[in-house]
Amino acid sequence: MKDHILTALEPQINLSRSTRWRMWLLNICVFAVIVQSSLTDGFHSLYAALAALAAALGTEFLVNIKNKKMTLLDGSAAATALILTLLLPNTAHPLFPALGAVIAIAVVKHSFGGLGSNWLNPALGGWLFIYFSFSFLFSQNLEGSALSLLSDALAKGYADPSGSPMGSPMGIIKLAGYTPGKFDGMLTGLLNSTVFSFFRATLPEGYIQLFCFDGPAIIADRGLFALAAATVLISAAQISRFWMPAVYLAVYGLLIRLFGALPYGGFLGGGDILFGLCTGGSLAAAFILLADPATGPKSGIGAAAVSILAALFSFLFRYPGGEPYGAFFAVALVNALVPLIRGAENWFFFERRRSADER
Repeated sequence: MKDHILTALEPQINLSRSTRWRMWLLNICVFAVIVQSSLTDGFHSLYAALAALAAALGTEFLVNIKNKKMTLLDGSAAATALILTLLLPNTAHPLFPALGAVIAIAVVKHSFGGLGSNWLNPALGGWLFIYFSFSFLFSQNLEGSALSLLSDALAKGYADPSGSPMGSPMGIIKLAGYTPGKFDGMLTGLLNSTVFSFFRATLPEGYIQLFCFDGPAIIADRGLFALAAATVLISAAQISRFWMPAVYLAVYGLLIRLFGALPYGGFLGGGDILFGLCTGGSLAAAFILLADPATGPKSGIGAAAVSILAALFSFLFRYPGGEPYGAFFAVALVNALVPLIRGAENWFFFERRRSADER
């Protein structure tokens, strides 16, 4: 009986930090990303976040009244709103993140029993609703972004640009009109003459600007510097299993390196890892969506399997599949597979051993 109780408990029991502590620290990290993005877009990113927060907290409050309990202070509703905002275009009308937040809280989170019982990350569920219901939002608001320039360049037949690694998306979007700023050139030159010179490597211009991108993009890609800093804090504070993003990024990066150049006319083993990890919300998927304990397995083996599967699907959706935000679809698919993984965990760790003991 004890074994069955353990496997039925919410997955947060695997973590030493309280849910409230982890949620509010995550909120601080995510909000920093939104602030970085808002500094270069006339605070559109901030307005979107505030709209999502108001809608999420209002919906949570109404559900609390119905259920006769109060969960506003645990930070989960605020986290859902802020994470959802990260996944949307920075110039999206505030109505869309607000609508997505309502769906995330009312449908994805509470219709399955609330925090810890949902089968899908609520923010990701809200994003999927917006993505499929209002597809024009992404096509219109992301026109001119690095990923849209890449798509346009490939449609025109650009491939294997000179001055960049074979099959490099960065080199291709430069031909499509992406121009790195002066700061990027200065810092790239400094790094090449100091750090990279010891490794006899050269960093092409354009990558530094991705960390402070001021053009149209999803907010997670526009606040990449703050997001990269947040990943350090998230890992150090052990908000979740800190090694899951490492496994995901290692497998994803390896697949990009080996096969990522092929869709762009490059050769085997010439993929551009840096561009793949710095665009398409890859870091947000790894450190925020994938590692969410509410939609994860219980064992280390199960968590490793989830990380590897998410990396594999991310590569397949984005590169052969041509979906710029394939990492989000990959995490959603893996979330849907978690009940099967938990069933396998229950059989392997409990049922199989109990049957052996009974013999």
